[in-house]
Amino acid sequence: MTSPADSPAPAAGPLAHLGMGFLAFVDHTGIDAAGGRSHGLDDGLDLFARAESMGLDNGYVRHRHLQDYLSSPLPFLAAAGQRTSTLTLGTALIPLRFENAGRLAEDLATTDLLVGGRLRIGVGSGYAKQDHVNERAFGPVPEGVRPRVDAVLHDLLDFVGGEQVSTADEFFETEAEGTPLRIRPQVASLRSRVAYGAGSVASAERAGKLGIGLQVSTLQPGEAGRSFEELQLAVIEAYRAASRAAGHGEGHVSASRQMLPVADPADLEAFADLIERDRSRQQAMREGGAGIGGMAVAFGRVVADAPEAVAAFLAEDRALAAADELVLALPFGHPYPVVRRILTTWAEQVVPLLRGA
Repeated sequence: MTSPADSPAPAAGPLAHLGMGFLAFVDHTGIDAAGGRSHGLDDGLDLFARAESMGLDNGYVRHRHLQDYLSSPLPFLAAAGQRTSTLTLGTALIPLRFENAGRLAEDLATTDLLVGGRLRIGVGSGYAKQDHVNERAFGPVPEGVRPRVDAVLHDLLDFVGGEQVSTADEFFETEAEGTPLRIRPQVASLRSRVAYGAGSVASAERAGKLGIGLQVSTLQPGEAGRSFEELQLAVIEAYRAASRAAGHGEGHVSASRQMLPVADPADLEAFADLIERDRSRQQAMREGGAGIGGMAVAFGRVVADAPEAVAAFLAEDRALAAADELVLALPFGHPYPVVRRILTTWAEQVVPLLRGA
């Protein structure tokens, strides 16, 4: 008879090397004016606490302006940090076209200290193609989005990296004249936890050269004859090559996927609109008509099936195999119990299969 000590260890799962997390649309709706609370924010905090209790590694929030979804992610993550102790907390992503690099650097470092060094920062150009709708609130971008984003990113990295921004003069309070001044607080490791959300090879290469991480999502700029996974793998490989060439090593890649693991046949009814949206997108891609803002795009498949089928599909994803972290992108506009059920099935039934448990 073989004793437990002599039994072979279980084989590692197909994606056991990946950190496992989720990406949520937290909203600030359901505001109780009398009680001064938001039911949407409370649900979001509950989701993060549940995720940690189910053994997930990372939790990210989306960032939106002029919408009902989370417009100010850092206070939310600071609050989530008080409800959790091990879960890494991140943004995906902060649109830099709207930001002041100095103020953002202060807020990021302060939040990181509040959550015990667990903050991961995803930044990028943003999501709006009609910039004029944001001008009244956030100001125009006369130099163009790309130059604006590049300038803010470079300043942000310099500031969190400890660049001297000025020198105290004779009138400066608290510091002697001639003292070097830097953005405060300073967190030594914070720069290493910044990542850029990129869809193109060029943007991924820029992130690699800068020595920051890469976030890739559930859509890619399209190209005839190439699948979503092939396109995304090319982006990841370009990032890794640029990072190595610049002396930064392999870097860190976070890849998100939207999946709908079905634990109960009744789930299919709750997921009906998401399933139809995926069917329409995939058909448009086959016919060459899938696009956003006039640009051809490729969408990742949304598999609505048993946990075993979801895990098997992800195990064949070559782009995921080349990443460091898999993030489940949760849907928006669904009741909290539905979103919670998706995350629970993912954490309890899909992730163990991917890890080989």
